[in-house]
Amino acid sequence: MRLSRPLPVLLAALLALPPALAAPRFEGRQVSVQAADAQAFLQGRFPQRHSALGGLLELTVSNPRLELPPGTRMRLGLDLAAATAGGTATPVGRVQLSSALRYDPARKAFFLEQPAIEDFRPAQAGLALDEGTRGLLNAWLADYARSEPVYRIEPPLAALLGGVQVEAAGVRDGQLYVLLDRDPALPASE
Repeated sequence: MRLSRPLPVLLAALLALPPALAAPRFEGRQVSVQAADAQAFLQGRFPQRHSALGGLLELTVSNPRLELPPGTRMRLGLDLAAATAGGTATPVGRVQLSSALRYDPARKAFFLEQPAIEDFRPAQAGLALDEGTRGLLNAWLADYARSEPVYRIEPPLAALLGGVQVEAAGVRDGQLYVLLDRDPALPASE
């Protein structure tokens, strides 16, 4: 990483990160995030409960498992449980999806882009992902992709990006990456 300003500013930003998360790696114009760091971010955001059908059905999504394989799509596995009319949640199964990623520069976060259900493992033999459940799950996925980040660059580090523009972002070489239009400049120290 090439530093054009004093190192103490960067160190202060890194120390301000939550202890469970490692810092994204800055290498010239590229910012990269390892799979374990994105996984740690996701763990803190689950379980999630989502109401559907006017509150008649509640979907609980838990135990996220993120993989960043070679290529341009990530994989995300999630456990599903459903409850009707305020009843106890019953396990439905585990869904595996794949997705490209988009980076939102205003929110300094990665979001799912074009998620697709790849596999479903029912909790009980004989269960299947019927069209109604698949439709409900796809509606949840679309909402999740719009509003919930898969990973967010923490504010102290996001501040280092300043007015730098994003040229590209996604999954590459087993990591999340953001390619910037120039090296981020560190703010001057007081």
